Amino acid sequence: MTVTVRFAPSPTGFLHIGNARPALFNWLYALKTGGSFVLRYDDTDLERSTAEFAAAIAEDLGWLGIAPDRVYRQSERIAAYDAAAERLKAAGLLYPCYETAEELERRRARARALGRPPVYDRAGLRLTPEERAALEAEGRKPHWRFLLPNHAGDPFSTVRTEESWQDLCRGEQAVDLASLSDPVLIRADGTYLYTLPSIVDDIEMGITHVIRGEDHVANTAVQLAIFAALGAKPPVFAHHNLLTTVSGEGLSKRKGALSLRSLREAGYEPLAVASLAVLTGTRHAIEPAESLAALAGQVELTDISRSAAKFNPDDLRPLNARLVHGLPFAAVSERLAALGIGGGAPFWDAVRANCETVADAQRWWQVVAGGEDMPVDAAPSPEDAEYLKLAAELLPAEPWDETTWGAWTGALKAQTGRKGKALFLPLRLALTGAAHGPDMKTFLPVIGRRSTVGRLP
Repeated sequence: MTVTVRFAPSPTGFLHIGNARPALFNWLYALKTGGSFVLRYDDTDLERSTAEFAAAIAEDLGWLGIAPDRVYRQSERIAAYDAAAERLKAAGLLYPCYETAEELERRRARARALGRPPVYDRAGLRLTPEERAALEAEGRKPHWRFLLPNHAGDPFSTVRTEESWQDLCRGEQAVDLASLSDPVLIRADGTYLYTLPSIVDDIEMGITHVIRGEDHVANTAVQLAIFAALGAKPPVFAHHNLLTTVSGEGLSKRKGALSLRSLREAGYEPLAVASLAVLTGTRHAIEPAESLAALAGQVELTDISRSAAKFNPDDLRPLNARLVHGLPFAAVSERLAALGIGGGAPFWDAVRANCETVADAQRWWQVVAGGEDMPVDAAPSPEDAEYLKLAAELLPAEPWDETTWGAWTGALKAQTGRKGKALFLPLRLALTGAAHGPDMKTFLPVIGRRSTVGRLP
């Protein structure tokens, strides 16, 4: 069996880090098993779904390194859902109901007040053809519910009926179908809720594994019953814990919380985002992965905790810095050029250990370029003026390499007796405008002799 997984976002907003988690778990599982990955846009909500958001989702997934093998749009597959709905109607498993939302809420409130679970009483199933016709003559349009198999022949006398499955994240799971209301599959306006299109697509697209958030656990029992009603073998399910904010709040596309787009614009590396999104809430230490393939080899679905996973964006900067420090020039050359940064590999090799993001190199390129745009966070003390004049006199001739800094400071130490901070700091402040920064052994040749002379008295 070839593993086939899917990620089915609604193109109604930008992906956030919480969406990235199931996308990545599915992609990593496909990588690990040699399977395929389906991107399926749940775009049946025509009022809120847009082509722009769909394009943004594809772009954000590509930035993470996810390249779908197949792409579908549910808005183009309505005929398949209509056919499945007709099959269920013909089998007596999809029945019309005419209650308004207000009427249903009053019934639920009454049931709760009487201490009963607010489960739908299947009143729509009791209606005669004449009663239905009368309701429709009033202008009411039906919504359609799926008749759960939680009875022994009499649908108005439910019995405990456990629907169970082996969850790859949570182990053995079971839900009593008698505790659930018959789910609405078709709205009164004729549009489909998520459930039926998802099942039809999973069947027709050969989805073997559904890896998704634990907020779908309760839905799984219903979906298993519908798979059976359509005569199809269900996929294997895995429900992972959800990412929340540090304060425990859920993430929302509508609020723009931690969107992938904003993280990318902030300069974070996709592997830093992927590593934190995947490893948070698992038994693994959060370390930057060298590649998605390496991350896939590291994580098992059974490693995921049952507790909520709190995502702290503050953890991204140190994680990102570790990745940036190891990036070779070839991996960043195009981005540096786009930022107007020159200097080639010698410059990047000199400054990367002092960059948390690739864009941080701009500050050090401004130091190399000098002039009015050079940032100055700190300047040498006036007391070091004579020392810096002597430094200018002892400045070695070119060519310069990584031995130049040591030769220069060695000569100054021999002449002045200075050592440690007193020897090095005035030079660093004069040349870089900062008390801390790149190793001067590699940075000094990048600055060059001409610029160095211009910064000394």
